[in-house]
Amino acid sequence: MRKDVRILLVGEPKVGKTSLIMSLVSEEFPNVVPYRAEEITIPADVTPERVPTHIVDYSEAEQTDEQLFQEISKANVICIVYSVNNKTSIEKVTSHWIPLITENTDKDSRVPLILVGNKSDLVEHSSMETILPIMNQYSEIETCVECSAKNLKNISELFYYAQKAVLHPTGPLYCPEKKDMKPLCVKALTRIFKVSDLDNDGILNDNELNFFQRTCFNTPLEPQALEDVKNVVRKNLNDGVCDNGLTLKGFLFLHTLFIQRGRHETTWTVLRRFGYDDDLELNQDYLFPPLKVPPDCTTELNHNAYLFLQSIFDKHDKDRDCALSPEELRDLFDVFPYMPWGPDVNNTVCTNDQGWITYQGYLSQWTLTTYLDVQRCLEYLGYLGYSIIAEQESQASGITVTRDKKIDLQKKQTQRSVFRCNVFGDIGCGKSGFLQAFLGRNLMFQKTIREEHRSYYAISTTYVYGQEKYLLLHEVFPDFDYLSDADLACDIVCLVYDVSNPYSFDYCAKVFKQYFTDSKTPCMIIAAKSDLPEIKQMYGCSPLEFCRRHRMPPPQSFTCNTAAAPSRDIYTKLTTMAMYPHARLRCMCTCNRCTFCLCQNFLNSELLQMVRAKLFAVVLRRSLPIKLHIFSLKCTITNLCNYLSLFIVLSLFFKMMVKPSLFNRHVSQADLTTSTFWLRASVGATVFAVLGFTMYRVLLKQR
Repeated sequence: MRKDVRILLVGEPKVGKTSLIMSLVSEEFPNVVPYRAEEITIPADVTPERVPTHIVDYSEAEQTDEQLFQEISKANVICIVYSVNNKTSIEKVTSHWIPLITENTDKDSRVPLILVGNKSDLVEHSSMETILPIMNQYSEIETCVECSAKNLKNISELFYYAQKAVLHPTGPLYCPEKKDMKPLCVKALTRIFKVSDLDNDGILNDNELNFFQRTCFNTPLEPQALEDVKNVVRKNLNDGVCDNGLTLKGFLFLHTLFIQRGRHETTWTVLRRFGYDDDLELNQDYLFPPLKVPPDCTTELNHNAYLFLQSIFDKHDKDRDCALSPEELRDLFDVFPYMPWGPDVNNTVCTNDQGWITYQGYLSQWTLTTYLDVQRCLEYLGYLGYSIIAEQESQASGITVTRDKKIDLQKKQTQRSVFRCNVFGDIGCGKSGFLQAFLGRNLMFQKTIREEHRSYYAISTTYVYGQEKYLLLHEVFPDFDYLSDADLACDIVCLVYDVSNPYSFDYCAKVFKQYFTDSKTPCMIIAAKSDLPEIKQMYGCSPLEFCRRHRMPPPQSFTCNTAAAPSRDIYTKLTTMAMYPHARLRCMCTCNRCTFCLCQNFLNSELLQMVRAKLFAVVLRRSLPIKLHIFSLKCTITNLCNYLSLFIVLSLFFKMMVKPSLFNRHVSQADLTTSTFWLRASVGATVFAVLGFTMYRVLLKQR
């Protein structure tokens, strides 16, 4: 709503403009009336609409035409005052004042007019018969009020109607000639109906009507009042009520009735609650609420936003196949002014066999939008009515801004759930195939994708030590000399080369040396098209040797030329490295069976967290004597952290002793029978036991 209202009174001399203002302020007729009253400001707490109101007088004797034109341009509403006992002043309304106002106002921003018939105490008849044709001729005239400054008749009502004409104008809503709502109003109310129809059955049932009433007017409808509303619709419209619920036609009819009966403030209250401005466009403040995102931080949807999006999916998935058909998707985005998702989305997220976006793909696309363009995500959530349906202050409450990545590296843990992987590689090395394979598509399927529908992004979920995470793959255009900051900003780098092309690895090596040698961003090299014969790379060293020199994991073989969906193991490895960039992972198998995986699962388990919390509490209680003060507490906490770190080191040390291989090698049955294996196992167990006993003694001594 507007922050204030500016009312201008114009008219012929001696019609009582100044008397009206002074009677309103002093609540009595003035004995002495000046030529012109000074501008008056009525505080918000005094006015019915709780908006500050400025009342401006005009005097032909004291003001020039230029000053009049300036006041007309600044006014929100103009009251044309005439005297009911003076025919000349009535004629001047159409012959002088309305044309003058029209010439000095914008055609696009129509200023509402109020016709004011003053001095009604001097005549016994009404001037409405003369005024009604004028009102029908000019659509900008909101209403006509007959009043008397001497008797204080309708003085407060006059300025209330003037204020109402600004805050709740009829013009944008209703066409008097057609006696129906205007198309923009119908469009806005249709969107409001669809947002409020929580089960998408085309009917507002009693629960939905009560929710709507509570949302807009902060009070529910009594059962009898609800029935009365439906009965009014039934009497006037055959298909306005269906299955004891209000249809769209019935909903629109009710608002038409409100406007025709002069209660258009009801319709405006609904429109403004759902984000519309005076031009019946969604307000920019509603669509784009303030959200501060510091550098090196990312944006993600929080739990409440995901719940809301899940409810929207369920609402439109009418056949309950956990996928959105093209018709269902169009129905979902019917509340948008445009179709936000193009054909490329189907090649960005997971789809079913029919090419329809699945439930997982639907959430993935929303996650992608939030990560890449949070302002667009806020806009989309606004169209869907997130703040209304989820009963939140704004869409910004559905967004989580993650902490700085530098803090994650310092603390060696992250709370993020979305990780970005930038994929580099020369032309034709298989980057696009690598992205599409993440969505479960083999080479045969990829050949059916049209070039104009190609996507440079792919996003889906992976599981790292039992935790669901989103991995976002971004294919970087192979232009070595012009890599932007966005191309380099990521959580992990994926360098892809073609094993069948002897010159393919050279590009990967150059990109790594130029941009990532001294970077803390982990890197992985992918040997793509591994189903083809491997050819020696024309580079100074082999890819394996290159990885050893730069302390990287060895090249990971990959192919999407499979009969079934390609393996997803490599994507789990990428997500794991993105989650733990500080750790040089000795295990890349993600099998959940080897020692490293078991240790990681144990360290992330709720049991260990509970034991750690209890141990922490015990140590704190026993290390808080008054004499030890803060220093003792710090030492105790430091020792505890050291013990936990020692436990992790012991776990990894035991794994190294039992199985010294670095990547993807599993102990065979034959190895278990060799004496060497059992010797290593015995030594490892002995060292583990000795160090464990030492740690126990240290803990006992601390107590």
